[in-house]
Amino acid sequence: MIFNPTPLDGAYTIDLEKRGDDRGFFARFFCETEFREAGLETDFVQVNNSLTAKAGTLRGLHYQLPPAAEVKVVRCIRGALWDVILDLRAGSPTFGKWFGAALSAENRTMMYVPRGFAHGFVTLTDDTEALYLVSAFYAPDAERGVRYNDPAHGIEWPIAPVEISDKDRNWPDLDAAFHGFETMRGA
Repeated sequence: MIFNPTPLDGAYTIDLEKRGDDRGFFARFFCETEFREAGLETDFVQVNNSLTAKAGTLRGLHYQLPPAAEVKVVRCIRGALWDVILDLRAGSPTFGKWFGAALSAENRTMMYVPRGFAHGFVTLTDDTEALYLVSAFYAPDAERGVRYNDPAHGIEWPIAPVEISDKDRNWPDLDAAFHGFETMRGA
């Protein structure tokens, strides 16, 4: 596996290191040893699968409060999406900054999302399917989000989202989300 640092501290895109011949290729999606050697999370408790029917559907930006804060490894296995992460970690040199990358079934790139980051995506094609490794169980009481179009973080979406759930449309702005994160972190 090839770990590519992003401009955000502790976040990576991951490309497969393919071994192949005229029959095709073999590559690791996850290797505990390689993740550990790169200083990344190795303890994943769930593998989640999402299917999004329409291009232009926005999901996110979501995160979970401690102690349910989670690491995610996201891969698109059908179609294409624009994956975005937003650093919400107090004291981080990249706090409030975002990074986005195209993940597709074709490029097989994955996004490593550290704890303390909000995560979301907009689908670029119909019938987009994503697979997630997550390090913590889903905790509805710990789930929070940040509004996708808050000018404070200025995420540049490659296409305008056309399908957005009421929940995702109504998440608070970055300042309110960060205050909630810090309040719970100290508890």
